[in-house]
Formats: sequence, C-alpha cells, structure tokens
Amino acid sequence: MLQISGFDHFVLTVRDMAATISFYTHALGMAHAPFTVADGSERHALSFGPHKINLHQAGREFTPHADNPARGSGDFCLITEASLEDWAEHLASLNITIEEGPVKRTGARGPITSLYIRDPDGCLVEVARYDS
Repeated sequence: MLQISGFDHFVLTVRDMAATISFYTHALGMAHAPFTVADGSERHALSFGPHKINLHQAGREFTPHADNPARGSGDFCLITEASLEDWAEHLASLNITIEEGPVKRTGARGPITSLYIRDPDGCLVEVARYDS
C-alpha cells in the first residue's frame, strides 16, 4: 500500500506579508526563507526544522492554488521541545494573547499539552509539547 511519510510545506494566504513574517520569526522562532522561482519572481516562506510554510499574498496567489484560498483559514499544530511555561512567558513578552491552554490534547504520536494563539490573519496556531 502506498503511504505518505511526512510533509514538506503548506501554504498560508496572508493579508500583510511583513506582519506575517514578523509574527512567525519573532513569536515562533522560524526563519524567513525567501526564494526565487524559475520565472525570476521572489516568493516568501518560513522555515523550521525540515519544514516550511509558503506564503501567498491574498489576491495575488501563485498558481496552482487551493480552489478558495482565504486568509485566516489555517488551523495547525506545531511541536516544541521547550516547556509551555517558557512559551507562555515568551508570548506574553510580545503581547500575544493565549486563546486557550495549556490544555491536554491528542497529537499524531500520542498525548500532548497545547497552547493556542492566533497569527495576524486569525489562523489558529497550536504550540504543543508531547507529554513524557
């Protein structure tokens, strides 16, 4: 049987490219990773570990794209090794509201504890740590 082994990247459609890049780099420690495609145009991405998030400007999405690309429609979980108490302090220092958490949830590999925040477009971002 064919099976997927992981993910490389996903795409977020954003209203304000600079605000999004600032949020993910400062709040979540990702790296801004601009790249150039074959036609010479520059695109923006955020990298973390072996993964990345490609960013599309709302109204100027690159093709192919989702049938209905919409800003603020993302809802995803990011895994951390750091304590959620440290994350809560860090987020508070940046005046980022924790919507919920810490709360117990179930991740792909078992029990996790999570904090929920929102990015500048309103996407729900879960920062989670696997329970020991």
